[in-house]
Amino acid sequence: MTIPYRTQRVLKRILLIGLAVLAVLAAIWACWLLWVQRYIVYTADGKAKLDFNLPPISTGQLAVPPEGEDIPIRFDQNDEMLGSATELAQMEGYYVELTELQDIPAVKDQITKLPAGTPVMVDVKNIKGAFFYSSSVGATRNTQINTEQFDDLIATIKRCGHYAIAKFPALRDYNYGLNNVPSGVHHSSGQYLYMDDDGCYWLHPGNEGTLSYLTQIIMELKNLGFDEVVLEDFCFPETTKILVNGDKAELLTRAANVLLSACATDRFAVSFVRTAPFTMPEGRSRLYLVGMDAAQAAAAAQTSGVSDTAVKLVFLTELHDTRFNVYSVLRPISGADVGE
Repeated sequence: MTIPYRTQRVLKRILLIGLAVLAVLAAIWACWLLWVQRYIVYTADGKAKLDFNLPPISTGQLAVPPEGEDIPIRFDQNDEMLGSATELAQMEGYYVELTELQDIPAVKDQITKLPAGTPVMVDVKNIKGAFFYSSSVGATRNTQINTEQFDDLIATIKRCGHYAIAKFPALRDYNYGLNNVPSGVHHSSGQYLYMDDDGCYWLHPGNEGTLSYLTQIIMELKNLGFDEVVLEDFCFPETTKILVNGDKAELLTRAANVLLSACATDRFAVSFVRTAPFTMPEGRSRLYLVGMDAAQAAAAAQTSGVSDTAVKLVFLTELHDTRFNVYSVLRPISGADVGE
């Protein structure tokens, strides 16, 4: 059956009008999607929902969903499995404070004058998520720290034969929290990430993305030649305004065990600054205590839950009280005796 020419023209016109209408609707839909993004919020389980009554956030920036994928945690099953705690030795050394990193050449000069084998601890990352060294895991956006000089400082510590320790804030990271919403600790409302008074997001230790991120940092530092990493801010923020499903101490204990199992070897330790209750993992790991008075040292050792406190309990202190001598201790390098 042949369709008359006039009917064909009418049908073609209807088709063109239909396509034009669809194009207009598609453009309207795209504009609506762009507009509605400001009302998208993320729940504690990482799901998205629309909330047109979202209250304003008093400080900081509302976090947005990530675009990348988490890198899975890799567990090494080779000959570099966890060594025994007896391989660690009692130590007395120094740590480099952040203020001292403003003059890295002066710090480098002090480090070169220390006896070979001296433990030296340096901060390698700040709470905003900026790395001080040339990292492939995160950005080096800290304008106050010269990255090239810091890389040379790491090389100097190793070249001098010192025991190199890297310390960084583990669960307090603005950049990673901003770009990886499901990995963060959520506000008790469940509508957005909790932000502390310093404008920082906190990472949830029970989240696989968080553990993957920390594993990547630790392994990168291990490959740079560090002998030990110390995870600071390994805790939940001290506030009632967060949403946590489960026991906090159990979540931290499990995370510590996962990180130790994934990263520690018979020549590399994964340690923690404990400011919140959790059980230290068994293996090549130390417990670091900060700001402890010498009169409290013995009691802290008894309640630490750490075996072999002389080796695995480390005090970070400016004091030279002899009551610290039965434990491992690190003091500011500014007070080191590095005379000619």
